[in-house]
Amino acid sequence: MQLSEDQAAAFDAVAERLAEAGVDLAQGAVRPPGDARPGVLAVLGRAGSGKTLLLAEIVRALVDAGVEPVSPDWEGRRRRDRRSFAVLAPTNKAAAVLRARGVPATTIHRILYTPVYDPQFEKVAAWLAGDAPRPAVEGLTEAALDRAEAFYRSHPSIPGALAAAGLRGSDFITGWKRREAPLDIGLVDEASMLEARQLGDLTEIFATLVLFGDPAQLAPVGEAAGMVFDSLPDRDRVMLSRIHRQAANNPILDLAHALGDEDLGFRDFERLVERAAARDGRVVIAPRVDADLMARSPVLVWRNATRVRLIHAFRAAHGAPPDQLLPGEPLICDGLELPLKHRRRRIDLEARGLVKGAPVIYLGPGKRPGFSRLHVLGAEDPRISVASIIAIERPDSEEPVIPFAASMGARFLHGAAVTIHKAQGSQWPEVQVFAPDLYAAARSGRSEAGLPLWKRLAYVALTRAEERLFWVTRAALARPTRALDTADLPDACLPLRLEDGG
Repeated sequence: MQLSEDQAAAFDAVAERLAEAGVDLAQGAVRPPGDARPGVLAVLGRAGSGKTLLLAEIVRALVDAGVEPVSPDWEGRRRRDRRSFAVLAPTNKAAAVLRARGVPATTIHRILYTPVYDPQFEKVAAWLAGDAPRPAVEGLTEAALDRAEAFYRSHPSIPGALAAAGLRGSDFITGWKRREAPLDIGLVDEASMLEARQLGDLTEIFATLVLFGDPAQLAPVGEAAGMVFDSLPDRDRVMLSRIHRQAANNPILDLAHALGDEDLGFRDFERLVERAAARDGRVVIAPRVDADLMARSPVLVWRNATRVRLIHAFRAAHGAPPDQLLPGEPLICDGLELPLKHRRRRIDLEARGLVKGAPVIYLGPGKRPGFSRLHVLGAEDPRISVASIIAIERPDSEEPVIPFAASMGARFLHGAAVTIHKAQGSQWPEVQVFAPDLYAAARSGRSEAGLPLWKRLAYVALTRAEERLFWVTRAALARPTRALDTADLPDACLPLRLEDGG
């Protein structure tokens, strides 16, 4: 890949930091890890500046130098001379975007927490990874082991290989534990979403940490100090400024970067959106919200009251009962409510992608009261069943309807519309932005980190769209053209794994 000047300078800065840690990308050589902790380096740039391309090139150089990627699914016998790296993202959706571009990414939770294997199947994992001879395991035939070996040769995934042998995740994973042994090199995408606590966890585990982030996005809610890279000294921050050829003809990114003009007002920006829509089909002026799109990519809003009204209209348009969910309805995880004695279950759910802000699709009720079957969007093993506390808010009442209410479990809000803050880290092929809310933010006169709030909101909202942007101009909803269903959801890479009889 031919890097631009600013990408090459950023690559050299990362290479210099890695050389301090004993990994020479220029010579393709490594030495055993020592006691050096080069610390944190941030590579920053706006959308389209080439952060993901640069990250992919760094990953390629690390692999060529003999640095091994860390698997979140199973870690074999540690070697003193082994050098390793992990590519991390705050959410499953963000990790899935990287994986779709060929970067072996996983979530922060999947690195902080590691699975505990049943001892019998630990032998199978060690054999597949080349650390042990072929085992004899009760309940697994030679043909099943052959299937596992064939799968692993083409797709080096221990869980996938065991699934090919006819096992479910619950057959070979007995729980999850906090990672105790330190790791080597960490590359973190979407670092603008990181909270200070998460950065602290990562710096404890990784001797070398490289953050990739967008300084124009919104700081995490509740982080008064701003983004984690804001406090880094200048020597630990590298800026990417050029918008590359492959991004420069993207009208959505053109609009996002136009927001950097200090003199641009909201009405002027809407005229830019209208002109972009007139010349390019990737930008659409929409007089009303599309209910069909809401089922898989939420309308992005600023105000919570707008979110609740749009969700209510979406459910009414689909004829959803007020006290029941229909299969195919989108939800957003709002956290986990589990007592300390169920810490292992919390770790299990978080490691499999059910973290705060995770988008899921409701598949139907579980076998036990209060349980729901869910599809976690972007997760490698997306099908779970979990005790649920689901709240459907109503515009005319402070008390939500609770169709599912286990005493303890995962909390969910409806996901047909979400705030722009919660949308950070996720991308969808098509995104609807509710312009009346951005206008309200502009009228409020509020600022964040020295910039008008409406511009930060608009920038984040626009850059969630991968292919097409709908700029919704009126508070109206178009009737859906098809019923809700789940036929579009891919099957799990492992069979459905139920939580405690759900």
